[in-house]
Amino acid sequence: MAKNLLALTGNDAGAYAVKQVQPDVAAVFPITPQTELMHKVAEYVADGVIDTELITVESEHSAMSATVGAAAGGARTFTATAANGFALMWEIVYIASSLRLPIVMALINRALSAPINIHGDHSDSMGGRDTGWIQFYSEGAQEVYDNLIQAYRIAEHKDVLLPVMATFDGFIISHTTEIVDTLTDDTVRKFVGEYKPAYSLLDIDHPITVGPLDLYDWYFEHKRSQIEATKHARKVILDVADEFYKLTGRKYGYFDEYRIDDAEAVIVVLGSAAGTTKCVVDKMRKEGKKVGVLKLRVFRPFPAEEIANALKDVPVVGVLDRMVSFGGWGGPVFNELRSAMYNMEKRPEVVNYHYGLGGRDINTEQIEETFNTLLEIAETGEVKERFGYIGLRE
Repeated sequence: MAKNLLALTGNDAGAYAVKQVQPDVAAVFPITPQTELMHKVAEYVADGVIDTELITVESEHSAMSATVGAAAGGARTFTATAANGFALMWEIVYIASSLRLPIVMALINRALSAPINIHGDHSDSMGGRDTGWIQFYSEGAQEVYDNLIQAYRIAEHKDVLLPVMATFDGFIISHTTEIVDTLTDDTVRKFVGEYKPAYSLLDIDHPITVGPLDLYDWYFEHKRSQIEATKHARKVILDVADEFYKLTGRKYGYFDEYRIDDAEAVIVVLGSAAGTTKCVVDKMRKEGKKVGVLKLRVFRPFPAEEIANALKDVPVVGVLDRMVSFGGWGGPVFNELRSAMYNMEKRPEVVNYHYGLGGRDINTEQIEETFNTLLEIAETGEVKERFGYIGLRE
């Protein structure tokens, strides 16, 4: 397939994917660093490039509410937000997944206040990890574009019918220009297909009830149906990724294994820091040090068995969390991964590092120092510090 290379920021790549999918309805409200994405979508609408109904609302709570209403009415929908805006959606985020509505949302990762901060960490999306949404994390603008296109196929699959958030780091990805290999509009629309909702409030010949009172008589069973749908999503994610690979040559899965086959120390990371970590791996490999990186793409549903299998022969694993679980025993990625390894006959040592809060940079020297600490643990078998920080002033 001929390449159509465009110079796009992460926000522009997300908007370009939305333009090509052409959802029926998009609800918009501005918040840094998401605003430019929806500005671009609004521009496409104003210029007549797409026929999406753009709803400008008074808050993020209203944005998700409007999206829920449109999706319940049988529309293919989209919205986007970040940080405090996502927090304001909180009530409706749960409703969206509980009603089994295949909404797609771009969540541009940003630190939550206070103090006020507009830069990227994973406090917002990790705070929403148990809301019933499927979660993707992107390394760069190319993955933003690819993840959003695939998200529609996954969300709308008859065995799933769950909302999907495709996340990417604020400013680091959202405002950085990269070369993105795009598809034609027709190719994308053929890939996602025509949306045929299973149910619609506007189908008067087949009336349904949406959001009724559901007490202890059936609430538990309805939550179980969400659990099963999330399990079904695991297969659908891989099936859609396989189709996308055949179409584009770009291969996706739950995670990306980079030089971990013979590694003595592996860092597990998600988001933009994965690219920097890969550069450090290449440098240290040239020096004869056996290190690797596992970049996690799908956090919900969490691919526990697959990760445990991928890391079963690695002596030491360092898990990087870009948020804090206050009062918890380590960060969310650390806890999920360490739990996944609990029943292994031979468990790796797992060490947790917090980094990059409020958008603080993590550089190659810091990652190399972290790898050297992990290699020392692999050699000595001694873990001096289970929980640490990268780039924190003492």
